[in-house]
Amino acid sequence: MATVTTSTDRQEFLTQVADLYPESVELVERVLDYADTAHAAQVRSSGEPYILHPIEVAKILADLHMDVPTIIAGLLHDTIEDTAVTLDDLKLEFGPVVAKLVDGVSKLQHVRAKSGSEGRALSEQQAENMRKMFLAMVDDIRVIIIKLADRLHNMRTLQYLSEERQQRIARETLEIFAPLASRLGIWQLKWQLEDLAFRYLDTETYHRIAQLVAERRGERAAYLEQVIEQLRQRLAAEGITAHITGRPKHLYSIYAKMEEKNRDFDQIYDVRGVRIIVDSIPTCYHVLGIVHSMWRPIPGEIDDYIASPKNNFYQSLHTAVVAYQGKPLEVQIRTQEMHQVAEYGIAAHWRYKEGWLRKDEALDSKIEWLRTSTDWRDEVDDASQFVAGMRTDVFAERVFVFTPKGDIVDLPQGATPVDFAYTIHSEIGHRCRGAKVDGRLVALDYQLHSGEQVDILTAKQGGPSRDWLNPHLNYVATQKARQKIRQWFRHEQRDENIAEGRAILDRELRRLGFDHESYEDIGNLFRFSRVEDFMAEVGFGSITPAQIAAKIDESAGDKSDALKIKAIPESPVSEVTVAGVGDLYTRMGNCCNPVPGDLIVGYITRGKGITVHRGDCPNIINMRDTERLIPLSWGKTAQAYPVMVRIEAFDRSGLLRDITSVMADLGINMSSASVVTNADHTATIIATVGIRSVTQLSELFTKLLNVRDVIEARREGTN
Repeated sequence: MATVTTSTDRQEFLTQVADLYPESVELVERVLDYADTAHAAQVRSSGEPYILHPIEVAKILADLHMDVPTIIAGLLHDTIEDTAVTLDDLKLEFGPVVAKLVDGVSKLQHVRAKSGSEGRALSEQQAENMRKMFLAMVDDIRVIIIKLADRLHNMRTLQYLSEERQQRIARETLEIFAPLASRLGIWQLKWQLEDLAFRYLDTETYHRIAQLVAERRGERAAYLEQVIEQLRQRLAAEGITAHITGRPKHLYSIYAKMEEKNRDFDQIYDVRGVRIIVDSIPTCYHVLGIVHSMWRPIPGEIDDYIASPKNNFYQSLHTAVVAYQGKPLEVQIRTQEMHQVAEYGIAAHWRYKEGWLRKDEALDSKIEWLRTSTDWRDEVDDASQFVAGMRTDVFAERVFVFTPKGDIVDLPQGATPVDFAYTIHSEIGHRCRGAKVDGRLVALDYQLHSGEQVDILTAKQGGPSRDWLNPHLNYVATQKARQKIRQWFRHEQRDENIAEGRAILDRELRRLGFDHESYEDIGNLFRFSRVEDFMAEVGFGSITPAQIAAKIDESAGDKSDALKIKAIPESPVSEVTVAGVGDLYTRMGNCCNPVPGDLIVGYITRGKGITVHRGDCPNIINMRDTERLIPLSWGKTAQAYPVMVRIEAFDRSGLLRDITSVMADLGINMSSASVVTNADHTATIIATVGIRSVTQLSELFTKLLNVRDVIEARREGTN
């Protein structure tokens, strides 16, 4: 084992562990020996053995009363990053929980390196995104707590680094790590990180405020001693046992309030504060009434954070009064448990936890709550700010990735390199031809993950692919990207859009069996006066085949003109209504099998009522006795009508099973099917299915085309 600078540090730490977890001292000592050996060849910038750093980190975690795996991970947190120890080594020696915690800390270090945050100031939005990314990336919030302890000890030893590095690290601490500690409610870490960062970022102001505080400390202590004694006597007279202390103000918080409220030191520091800790919530409110009976409350300065906790779980009653000698006094009233949460935040969970392996669902819900919050400030000055702080953006459902320059891009879960490209700039998106993620080439439909660095490969000219608009190909997940792609096609390729739109429309009408309908009639359904405009919209994707089928259904046949497209309202179709004639017996023509949404006509059969045919049925088109044809329109029903569909596919095992599964998912019954295997190893399936509307038929064809190896799906009898 390598030699530790002094045995004192080691012994103090092990004594601390023994007080908390006496049954785990032997395990922790074994881990300490392991870490000491791993770091044996390393020294800190101070010249001290490196092992002192992980010991100090573990001591901070023990001060927070964190559980044994967290303390162990604190001892090992730099082993993967800085020594020959591997993740598998840690799993083998200390189990998967400890290994996962150490791995999480290492990943956060990699994220910081990508961000470039160590070399430049971050905007507030970038800093907030970085904080969100940290929380979104970790599966276990203890990883963040270890990282905060690591940063705190690094700040305590910052004097050994160059001035440039001091500035970089202090800035990052104030922008990212102190707000993270605040968000987790760990006030003990927050104020230390803030004061240490303040010391290096504005040394002159730091020392000026420190000197002013020192000069007033005696006067302030004497005043608070008088106030505390008055409170103690009054509460004792009421039979209330309470622990009363002065509430210290820290240097950075004084500075921040001076800046925020544009006040000088005397106006800030002269506001004295006391904290009253009692044994129950009802007693908190009782004490509040007593304080207000002793001294006049200042209007608008009462906050009830017991009934409405802050986002970081903080609970307390706050009031301000004009107290002894007519001086303002801030009073906080809370229970002992509330005090632990106020001091240690999410880490207080482990202070009360019996047995560090037990799962705590209440903690899980609290962690999820803090994940969804965007309020990073510890101080909430009034009710309106508190309500504003309750806004959520559910960033657990978002991903945060880096540009090559280290800027953070916030995207929805499922976002791709194409979405990333359009978020950076429309032209980058249009000319995107490939992408690298963390230096490796990926497909454009690759789903990005938090912490990755994305580099878009572009062409010098060109535009987006139409495939990017296909929702089944998953190239884009953001509305912004879709809109930019559609705008490009609308403005840049009108002629191509018209040609593409005509091809799409022909294909959709053909597979639905509407071969003979005019483009003008379909365009009229969408209120286009010019067929070219309609074709252009179809071509670049603002009108989809599914919308065309739905519009045909919604067009609800005009009974006065049987030659226009007949369709049904949104409610289902039940029977055939004969225009101008009473109820007659009707039956569907077996030659064409019409379904609701088809143009239909009736053929009067002597003694057998009316046979219903599709308007494009060859038997009707070639009929000479046109006097026996009458116009028909669809009524309302939930009835399904038999339709023959033709499916062409490459033959394979399980093909028919996959096809019938699609039909079952859509609630479509298949009454018969025939399968023919062709010489070219393709299969032709002719099936009779029950269809309620053209919209349902269109949806069936769309789903079938997504089945592996299916080449074509259309209505049988159309060419």
